[in-house]
Parts: sequence; C-alpha cells; structure tokens
Amino acid sequence: MRVRVAVAIMTVLLLLYVVLAGQRALVLLTSAEPIAIVMGAALLVLPLLALWAIGRELWFGVRAQQLGERLDAEGGLPDEDLPVRPSGRIEREDGDALFPTYRADVEAHPDDWRARYRLALAYDAAGDRRRARAAVRTAIRLEGAERRAG
Repeated sequence: MRVRVAVAIMTVLLLLYVVLAGQRALVLLTSAEPIAIVMGAALLVLPLLALWAIGRELWFGVRAQQLGERLDAEGGLPDEDLPVRPSGRIEREDGDALFPTYRADVEAHPDDWRARYRLALAYDAAGDRRRARAAVRTAIRLEGAERRAG
C-alpha cells in the first residue's frame, strides 16, 4: 500500500511539473528571442519524455501485478516460508539458495511466463532488482503472446 501511495504522490508531482514547465515553455515560445524559443521547445519535449517514462513504468507495475495475481489464483506462486529481516525483506542468502531451482524451471520451460515470473521473484529475493525486472518484462511479453495465441 505504501508503494501505491508513493507512486501516486510522484505521479501528481510529475503532473504538476509538466503543467508548470508547459506554462513556462509557452512564455518562452512566444518571445522574440531565438534562444528563448529553443529553450521553450526543450521545455515542451522534456516533460513529454517524463510523461512517457512514468506511463511506461506505471503500465509495467499494473501488468506485473496482474500476472502475480493470476499466478496466485492458479496456486503457482512459490510457497517457501523464508526468514525475513525486520524490514520484511527475505534474507539474501536464503533468496540465493532458491535461485537455482527457479532458473532450472526456466531452462526447462523457456516459453512459460509462470516460470519467468517465479524466477523474477527469486532474483528479487536475492537482491538483484535489475534481473528481476527483466524477468518480469519477459514474463509479461510471454503471457501476452500466450493470450493472443490462445
């Protein structure tokens, strides 16, 4: 829940930034100075890039959550009961120990989005967020292909 609140706050702040930057861009674009016009154009482009990036990340989060909920409904989420730190995170050594099992599952079923999603959870438990996100992206792509084919 805290993550959703943080995402909502960041999104509202970004939208506020876009509005304020857009207003400043319009002022600069209507000036007679060439440098000001260029700066105004840049002020329009940069917020658009920021909106695209935040939209992409929000969509990633929505799709990842949907896959997690679907996998949970199917009973396919890992059920290991691992010790956690006071922060609620899994002990890294225990997460590392799970990794080979889920990697082997992906190697045995490379086109199964469920195996990729479980691998992403193992990467996350091991503290490797970059690979976890990559595995979730692959799971999203594979699930989309499965849905379209089926």
